[in-house]
Amino acid sequence: MILTKTRTLVANYNNLPEGSGYSVKIDDKEIALFKVTNGKVFAVENRSPHPKGGVLTEGLISGEYVFCPVYDWKISLADGKVQAPDEGQVKTYQVEVEEDNVYIII
Repeated sequence: MILTKTRTLVANYNNLPEGSGYSVKIDDKEIALFKVTNGKVFAVENRSPHPKGGVLTEGLISGEYVFCPVYDWKISLADGKVQAPDEGQVKTYQVEVEEDNVYIII
């Protein structure tokens, strides 16, 4: 079986706030979009992996990490992994920036 991926336009690059989260919904997925200070754009699921599931768009951004607003877990925007000693991972999504358009690939 061949799985096809969908490319969805989610934002204008120049309108994305730098250093804060932006929430988008694609089908049943709530995705957090982040533009960090070096200009890169990342997309991760908008829910921290701990049981209380903090909303990541409400977290603080530092470099290429977001801090969960509930338990302050440090989560990599690049691979979704929680930094030790905490454990867990959020789903990441491929992002493409073409001209001023930001796309998420699912």
